Amino acid sequence: MPSVQLHLALACLLALVPPLAATYEPPEGIPHADALLLLTAGNRRFAAGEAIHFQQDALRRSETARNGQTPFAAILTCSDSRVAPELIFDQGIGCLFVVRIAGNVAQTDEVASLEYAVNHLGTRLVVVLGHTKCGAVTAVVDNAITSPNLEKLVQPIGPAVAHVLDANPSLCGPALLDAAIRANVAQAIADIIRLSPSITLAVTRGQVRIVGAIYDIESGTVQFMENAPNPPTPPGGEALDDSEQPEPDR
Repeated sequence: MPSVQLHLALACLLALVPPLAATYEPPEGIPHADALLLLTAGNRRFAAGEAIHFQQDALRRSETARNGQTPFAAILTCSDSRVAPELIFDQGIGCLFVVRIAGNVAQTDEVASLEYAVNHLGTRLVVVLGHTKCGAVTAVVDNAITSPNLEKLVQPIGPAVAHVLDANPSLCGPALLDAAIRANVAQAIADIIRLSPSITLAVTRGQVRIVGAIYDIESGTVQFMENAPNPPTPPGGEALDDSEQPEPDR
């Protein structure tokens, strides 16, 4: 969905929720700019074969069991067995709130889960993570849906594929699939904005950021995309150094 349409949808949603705008205050959490830095640094380590596997021991389990979870990022991604966010971003127990579904689509259950991360756990960064060679997107591109349940699941992917073909009817093969995968990430972001007034409001207030990303299942690298109507990072606060990690939950 084009960015102009995203902005219009966002404006319409805000017009519908004036009472929420006056009362909604998400919990404190790591600023989204710092959270993005942590993910970028972690993926760099993973792709280079230098993962540190921190906060995955008995002490971390005990800390999070006693004190609860405060994940610094929420990741909506695919159920594909090759896509494991805690590994891809080299993060430990309690660091990421992960929602996985084939095709990383964003409908009622997925958006409600992301709302829980933002509204109740204080997460300030939401990442929609697509990946190369996605089977769900491939099924839509190839019109190879094999069951009624799968047909319902991948319905949200259809508009993304149609948008790509409308923009470039000559695309085919791997080029079409790659473009459709990226468009599907943008579509999921648009669906989050459309379905969640509370996340939309937090985004417009600069408290939460939504970003899209593509994971290359062969190289192990994640490419972040600029495809969501997020305001500039608010002033104040220094970004974390690449080597820093979030404090344990309290």
